Amino acid sequence: MSLDIDVSTNGRRVPVSRASIADAARAVLRAQRVRDALISITLLDRAAISRMNVAHLGHAGPTDVISFGFTRATARDPVVGDIYIAPDVARTNALARGVGVREELLRLVVHGTLHVLGHDHPEDESREDSPMWRVQERLVRRLVARTAR
Repeated sequence: MSLDIDVSTNGRRVPVSRASIADAARAVLRAQRVRDALISITLLDRAAISRMNVAHLGHAGPTDVISFGFTRATARDPVVGDIYIAPDVARTNALARGVGVREELLRLVVHGTLHVLGHDHPEDESREDSPMWRVQERLVRRLVARTAR
């Protein structure tokens, strides 16, 4: 079993360590019973994630997280994916949600990892009632409780 997670902060200071980000992704993979994975997580500024958002999703402006899960040739092949997170957008989201920035960053790691695994949610107001969102929030609660110890 190999859950290889690479985290790049691009020299940015963030309130969650690279090790904690990687551990959060591993926790999601284990909870989803994934045994082999290669995932990169890159933290970007608003401008960089805005460019990605337009280029890959056709949406203008910054977003909080963008994920790419790559198709596996067989079920035995490792899960492979890239996750891009904008900590500045996470700060804005945290304020709007009334949660800490660390929690919101962990939420985005969980969210991105679930997308890499093929989970999806509606884009309308029902997204927070979706099965993916319920799984996400359960995992976030576990991670936050673990880091609070």
